[in-house]
Amino acid sequence: MGADSEHTYRYADTYEWMAHVTRPNPLIITCAVNGGFQGQESHPALPETPDEIAASAQEAYEAGASIVHIHGREPGKLWDCTGSAEVYREINAKVRERCPEIIINNTTGGGFSTTDEDRLRQLDAIPEMASFNLGPEMVRYEVPARPAPLPDPHDGFLSDECSAPTYGFLEQLAGEMKKRSIKPELEMYEPGQYWVAADLIEQGLIEPPYYFQYVMGYQTSIYPTPWNIVSLVRELPQDSLFSVIGLSKFQWALTTFSILLGGNVRVGLEDNLYLKRGRKLTGNAEAVERIVRIAEELNRPVATPAQARELLGLSATPSTY
Repeated sequence: MGADSEHTYRYADTYEWMAHVTRPNPLIITCAVNGGFQGQESHPALPETPDEIAASAQEAYEAGASIVHIHGREPGKLWDCTGSAEVYREINAKVRERCPEIIINNTTGGGFSTTDEDRLRQLDAIPEMASFNLGPEMVRYEVPARPAPLPDPHDGFLSDECSAPTYGFLEQLAGEMKKRSIKPELEMYEPGQYWVAADLIEQGLIEPPYYFQYVMGYQTSIYPTPWNIVSLVRELPQDSLFSVIGLSKFQWALTTFSILLGGNVRVGLEDNLYLKRGRKLTGNAEAVERIVRIAEELNRPVATPAQARELLGLSATPSTY
């Protein structure tokens, strides 16, 4: 079955894959600069304030990222996410000033204290894309202490949480994104969530090309193996693109495998702090630089922001704030 878009194809189809090996789509690199569950207590280069986030986004942009994924932090509580659209608008404006063409992608996943009301309210910042978790996620881990002189210090604590969206809430979230022309980045933790995506597609709440982001190596997500990536790719809806997140030690192996398959990648300090065992990344730019080198060795051209906009069906004109 062929795809309707010149930029998508059935990656699991033998003949289509062979045809695209020598003329693959440019590689879309997303840089997730900070995340919502760790801060400078874990890595000194992890940006927290709007100015730090914008500066780190610029470094990733200049290194080759075409999308920046952002978690705004709560003023006075910088180790946690904010639910404030005003904070996101401030960050987005600062990023746009430094990065004229980059695609701005805000989280709706959030952090420790994010509510469904926050997820909806944050959309008023009008990012070009926003993450969209397709189902539940459950996590339990020890959060390290945040010592002074870092702002907003805290003792270590145990995080034991579950985010459990319903079909109804996800329909509401998708509808609000569609009203604002925000493209959902469909975060998939396990293959059963294709049922949710199919329901949203059937209702017309999300539009092609669909952009699936496989989250692998995360608690309660599918195991981070090449075989599982292949299995997920085999079930992609028509008119889809995919990208892979490999958390922590799985990042470089899984993102490299995604490049080989014709997929896209996400790197950055949200997902992984290390260049290799025993050696932390110097910052987000170094993560992007490494994946650019890998792509070049594997004959995948790296997408410019303009090319990524075309591939994703976004406006050719970058957003303003």
